[in-house]
Amino acid sequence: MKSVFEVQGNCLTVHLPEEVDHPVSEDIRKESDNIMRKKYIRTMIFDFSETMFMDSSGIGLIMGRYRAMGMRGDCIRATGVSAYIEKLLHLSGVYKFVEICREV
Repeated sequence: MKSVFEVQGNCLTVHLPEEVDHPVSEDIRKESDNIMRKKYIRTMIFDFSETMFMDSSGIGLIMGRYRAMGMRGDCIRATGVSAYIEKLLHLSGVYKFVEICREV
């Protein structure tokens, strides 16, 4: 799995791989939980610029991070969102909880 976690201040950026499926989502969840235990994270950014495929476990990953961050508004962002990923986020209802940006 190629995903990179980047912490700047109290912001965690997750650069997602080309495919976000169950095994990848589980690895990202574990590592982000580990980072959040060690540092005070107020904002989490998911960078979808490399992502071509995401299944329901990716939606679950985003919603789980939203709950883990205390369900605060503006705590989760999605950047580099393609039309496909944006459609998934809208169909699943996640767009209500996540700020969506097409550009990184």
